[in-house]
Amino acid sequence: MPYDFMFFFQSILLGVGLAMDAFSVSLANGLNEPKMKKTRHIYIAGIFAFFQFIMPLAGFFCVHTVASFFSVFEKFIPWIALGLLGFIGGKMLIEGIKSKDNDTPLSAVSFGALILQGIATSIDALSVGFTISHYTPMGAFLCCLLIAVTTFIICMAGITLGKKFGTKLSGKASILGGCILIFIGLEIFITSFF
Repeated sequence: MPYDFMFFFQSILLGVGLAMDAFSVSLANGLNEPKMKKTRHIYIAGIFAFFQFIMPLAGFFCVHTVASFFSVFEKFIPWIALGLLGFIGGKMLIEGIKSKDNDTPLSAVSFGALILQGIATSIDALSVGFTISHYTPMGAFLCCLLIAVTTFIICMAGITLGKKFGTKLSGKASILGGCILIFIGLEIFITSFF
């Protein structure tokens, strides 16, 4: 397999396409936590990048090992994404409404919630394993690594934008962030039928 310009270009484009949900969730996280420190900023983007790396790689290995199991599981992906993002978004929405009423500061998104966000935004990337199934294992690894780096950069931008607008939106930021997560979950669910 040649590692030429087209390989890198297609892998990066794949990364951009896959990172759009993670970008929106990163934006919501930045809105929720406008005073986020740079280390947490990197940490959150890293979690999304990690899952965008692991999921397509897992899909690649599923194709070469247990493809029949994956095809049964594939129909549940939109339901899982809707459930996870709906739960996290609903929780943020409720926190935002309570915070607005009580003037209490917003809490940072927990590690568990970040993991759920990472899974929910990257679960559709499992199917990318099918599209790269003709790659060698090293080619698949490199492609997934490029997807992860692209996701990391895009999520850093999303968090930065969210922080900037979060400061301006103050109390409404968590409500907006929760609505964004719920919308993304619905969008993943609805588009799975077309």
